[in-house]
Amino acid sequence: MGFNFYSLSLVNQTSSIVLHHNLFPKSTRRINREVVSTHTSAHISGLQTRRSANYKPTIWSYEFLQSFKVNNISDGQVYKGMVVMLERDIKMILNSDIKEENSLSMLELIDDIQRLCLTHRFETDIQKALDKFACFEKYYPVKNMSLHTVALHFRLLRQNDYVISQDVFRKFVSDRGEIHVKECCTGHEDLKDILSLYEASHFAYEGEDILDKAKKLTTEYLGNVLLEMDSSDNYEDMKELIRHSLEIPLHRRMLMLEARWYIELCMKKERTNLALLELAKLEFNMAQSVLQQDLKNTSWWWNNLGLAKELSFSRDRLVECFFWAVSLMFEPQFSSYRRGLTKVSSFITTIDDIYDIYGTMNELELFTDAVERWDINAIQSLPNYMKICFLALYNTINEMAYGFLRKHGYNIIPNLAKLWADMLKAFLKEARWSHKEYAPPTFSEYLDNAWRSVSGSVILVHTCYLLDGDEHSNDFDSTKKTLLQLMSNDRILQWPSIIFRLCNDLATSSEEIARGETTNSISCYMNDNGVSEEQARQHIECLIDEAWKKMNQEFFLITKDIVGSNAFVKSFLQSAINLARMAHCIYQSGDSHGTPNPESKKQVLALIVEPIIG
Repeated sequence: MGFNFYSLSLVNQTSSIVLHHNLFPKSTRRINREVVSTHTSAHISGLQTRRSANYKPTIWSYEFLQSFKVNNISDGQVYKGMVVMLERDIKMILNSDIKEENSLSMLELIDDIQRLCLTHRFETDIQKALDKFACFEKYYPVKNMSLHTVALHFRLLRQNDYVISQDVFRKFVSDRGEIHVKECCTGHEDLKDILSLYEASHFAYEGEDILDKAKKLTTEYLGNVLLEMDSSDNYEDMKELIRHSLEIPLHRRMLMLEARWYIELCMKKERTNLALLELAKLEFNMAQSVLQQDLKNTSWWWNNLGLAKELSFSRDRLVECFFWAVSLMFEPQFSSYRRGLTKVSSFITTIDDIYDIYGTMNELELFTDAVERWDINAIQSLPNYMKICFLALYNTINEMAYGFLRKHGYNIIPNLAKLWADMLKAFLKEARWSHKEYAPPTFSEYLDNAWRSVSGSVILVHTCYLLDGDEHSNDFDSTKKTLLQLMSNDRILQWPSIIFRLCNDLATSSEEIARGETTNSISCYMNDNGVSEEQARQHIECLIDEAWKKMNQEFFLITKDIVGSNAFVKSFLQSAINLARMAHCIYQSGDSHGTPNPESKKQVLALIVEPIIG
């Protein structure tokens, strides 16, 4: 294997819970068979029966993406002066003494800062404050604290990798082992208690029975409260918070989209920290201007590559792929990471369509072998459309590896080639199931293959190397051993991938079942256990909850045992959690990658296109 940059003239210059493929999976489509002319190749000619998914074209034109203007507001002296002044005011509050009477307001300030994606500006100050809060009983007696205060305190410490036990909720537990919840809400503060406990319960580890019961009870309670509230109630801001949290809890939300939503909520609230709100608006608009330039540059690459035009049967979803990259790392300093990951994701989407829709079994076996060999000579046996795809992938990945080799003297091509080949072998197995060469898989067989085919490993291992191109460029040599140790732990790649896959199945399986497709977790579980679709869906939802618990605990232990203060590894672990959050976001209203919908368009506009005004 080597850095053979072939001309691109052809393209216009294991756990018990594991899962299915399609990083950007099947749309809610009806697959039609049609006869099309094959491309000339050494092994196939004439007419072949192909399948078509009738994908809709992209809703984001190249001209629109190139129309973004350079407007980096962070370079202006006025901006810098405002930021310094606003930061100073907030830091004064964070560094004040913590007493019983101001402990709640301090916790709420920290929560607001993190929810508004401003943590990086106050990281040291927040850590100092939380160090004090970690000494729980030293600073204020538990018996005098409200449920809201205890729950917020618990959530913030778990959220920031501090040791804290579920036992802090013991005083709220009845003799029967259930959390006390008032039979009826008597005011705004009562609702805040229940909502805070609900959000805290999603940071549970395995076996934490108090938090499990709290999650079940608060979910039911808040759902009933929401139904009983009418337009005459005076708790509009609380109703909006409850509705928002019940859709997706805070711990599972995409960070930058949540910041935008929370900014707009704070703008409507009567009582809010104006300095913090103003800083959040400036920060969001500055980050958005960087994202626009990242997307503009990446769209030029995608248009010049010409892959969407040459392989017109596949999905053209560059903007959606970029959205995924932003979901993993939104901070302005990670521009090269987002551009690189968007390229990786675009290839995954295209190749997924080759295996899922267009390729014959013979072609798929040849393509898998070519990628496994990572040999330019292997393309001679491929049809032209696969030659185009292989060369584009080969050159792009080699170019990434070349930059890494120059900087660190470390050849990552063997690692990346094996990574792609392993994913394609999993794709191939599913293609055989789809083509009826194998019997439909059992639930276990499906899941055993699926955690590799979901592409989470490809995304996250590329993340390790792409992060090196940004702010952590000096960290790689000193953390290579830690990185390799992480990569040897399949669970780090597995739990986010499990959540990713199962969220997708919940969003797309009903249409697949209606079409008679059986290669998804819900169909397999129905067939294995003789249960209804609704029962299978409930089981999958339980598996998602269990995967979150395992990931919460696993990542906490990694942070404590081997990460320490290493910013590089912390960023990687954060991106792994964000992969799971991204799945909840993208599949909340169906498969918005396969079939972009009004909600996904609204998300892209809010995140990348439309600045905050006011």
